[in-house]
Amino acid sequence: MVRIVVVFLGLSVIAVSLRTSYYSQHLVMPTEEGKGPPSKTFVVASVEKDDISWLHKHLPEWDVSRYVVDNASANLTVPRNKGQEAMAYLTYIIDSYDNFPDLILFMHNGRYQWHNDDPLYDAVPVLQNLQLPYLISQQYTNLRCVWTLGCPAEMEFNKSPANVDASKTTEIAYPEAFQELFPGQSLPPTVGVACCAQFVVTREKIRERPIEDYKRYRQWLLDTPLDDYVSGRILEYSWHIIFGKPPVHCPNTKECYCRVFGQCDLECGEGECGQHWPFPPYSTLPPGWPTVGWDGETRSEEDLAGLRENATTTSPTAEIRSRALVLT
Repeated sequence: MVRIVVVFLGLSVIAVSLRTSYYSQHLVMPTEEGKGPPSKTFVVASVEKDDISWLHKHLPEWDVSRYVVDNASANLTVPRNKGQEAMAYLTYIIDSYDNFPDLILFMHNGRYQWHNDDPLYDAVPVLQNLQLPYLISQQYTNLRCVWTLGCPAEMEFNKSPANVDASKTTEIAYPEAFQELFPGQSLPPTVGVACCAQFVVTREKIRERPIEDYKRYRQWLLDTPLDDYVSGRILEYSWHIIFGKPPVHCPNTKECYCRVFGQCDLECGEGECGQHWPFPPYSTLPPGWPTVGWDGETRSEEDLAGLRENATTTSPTAEIRSRALVLT
């Protein structure tokens, strides 16, 4: 009997050790004892014609706050359709400041979008793989791990105007906007964060700033004469600063995939993991994507599975990069 107990205790120690090792390797935190799952909401920026039924179908455990920016009679809408997704995000924060869930995920409306951090640009596995305890521990997390585009330095302000690419109007407009958004703070020499304005924030992190700050950001967006594209991008490269991260926030890509999505076996270099996010040749996915490819070819489920399987080991080709249009 003693021998059996000793063996049992030994196996128990091994089991505990393996479990601890698993959480250490995958960097996933266990849920606090006695607490249920966190309350969580998708905040979706959309126009009236958009179909977001895919969210309800594939992620029914999330609440959805859909802001319709082009319909003043919608249940959730905005003061003016301006500044791209930023107007919807800020309006939600102002509207819900006293009633946030534990976790808020700010996102665009489409399931398939070129910037979704997935081999097929599919938001469903991105959202289904989220490691919620880790997100709660970080308080703010960008939904892109790949550095292309935005990292390690989207905007650099230590250049003379003659050396600034005139096409980068956001970079030219950002310094003045920064002073209005963050009065009293010094403009950082460099701003970098992975695009494209989809992120997760906790209730506590949002409330570290008073509601007056978010009202000021929205009023700036309403008043600015800047083009919607430029004003939206200024906020796109300010959210991480608003929520307490340094001006350059570019986490290690391999660690990011592991911690944020539980994908810990990817082969990674600096800023990318094979073709887990392949650089797209165009900013608009072809009709019928993903069963219709870039060149109009039909792709079976087996083809799509093969693309996913090969995505972690193949590097983006120079040919694809050279074909790419400006995406942001």
